[in-house]
Amino acid sequence: MADTDPIKLCIPDIGEEELALTREVLQSGWLAHGPYNHKFEEAFADYIGVKHAISCNSCTSALFAAVDALGIGGEVIVPSFSWVATANIVVTNGATPIFADIEYDSCNIDPAAIEAAITPRTEAIIPVHFGGQMADMDPIMAIAEKHGLAVIEDTAETIGGTYKGRQAGSIAIGCYSFFPTKNMTTGEGGMLTTNDDALNRKVRALIAHGMDSSTFQREKAATPWYRNAVMAGHNFRMPNAAAAMGYVQLGKLDAMNARRRKHAARMIEALSDIEELDLPREQADRHHVYQMFTVKLARGIDRDGFVRRLNEMGIGASVHFYPPIHEQEYYRQFPRMRPHDLSVTEDVSRRIVSLPMYPGLSDAQVERIVDGVRTAISGG
Repeated sequence: MADTDPIKLCIPDIGEEELALTREVLQSGWLAHGPYNHKFEEAFADYIGVKHAISCNSCTSALFAAVDALGIGGEVIVPSFSWVATANIVVTNGATPIFADIEYDSCNIDPAAIEAAITPRTEAIIPVHFGGQMADMDPIMAIAEKHGLAVIEDTAETIGGTYKGRQAGSIAIGCYSFFPTKNMTTGEGGMLTTNDDALNRKVRALIAHGMDSSTFQREKAATPWYRNAVMAGHNFRMPNAAAAMGYVQLGKLDAMNARRRKHAARMIEALSDIEELDLPREQADRHHVYQMFTVKLARGIDRDGFVRRLNEMGIGASVHFYPPIHEQEYYRQFPRMRPHDLSVTEDVSRRIVSLPMYPGLSDAQVERIVDGVRTAISGG
């Protein structure tokens, strides 16, 4: 791709190794959940530093399975500043999402807002690690312990990010996305991580029709046609070819994240003198992996016009997330889900802009983004 071509918001970094291994798996004839799922899961668990990793067909499935396996049916505290799946998996499990506000700098859920949202019906907290930087997990875990609540980390956007040296998704139950816009990809796909042996067994059955063994495991048995459902389950499994792709991508993850950090550092340096922009801030105790590079425009600037001007210059800017979940049509039906102040969420959602960010950006493209932002902010 030439440096003068339009710059997309995100392009996955897929090379010959992914293509070769995926081709090998396709030619093997084993297309469903299979041997590469086990290799990918073992490697992923080792990378995150947990006992178990369970491959799924999406992060949404992983989140749903976590809530289902925990038997949660009461209130679940979530940020409204997130992709709607965070709330959907609560509702579709028969539970109630309670929206808590975010911190301005990190755009992550505010621990003080979590504490304010707790009622006798609260059963869980789902912090969403926004855009590549983890939420403030120590106070969140302290609140959970104080009130006896489960914690599920929505780690869709922060694979490889850390908090005080701990990997995202290693502190509580972790749920990851491998969608093409994420830090690594399997096309579609997800992962659930846990140190709980019983939860691991239950989730594995839940994602595989309630069966207590996989097709690949049964293939080696004396009677591979014996299938035993131990519960009512779903089909949330990741295909073998996708797992093979993920296995390769995981080996490249740190290098891809390092390139994201390099691009982010250059943009922050080059745009730091523009008073109309609030740039990303990496918290001192965290390692930011910049799944997104977001800026906040000063109040009064036409955000839609700014994004359109960038798009007209061939710079694929967008917005994440607008409107916030509590303002979307379905969730407006439930005013009782909004008992707490969401002023930061509403403010940020109206001013935030996502600029292109992916490992394959060239230095020349980064400079084009910087120049484009300067032109767009001036109204040119």
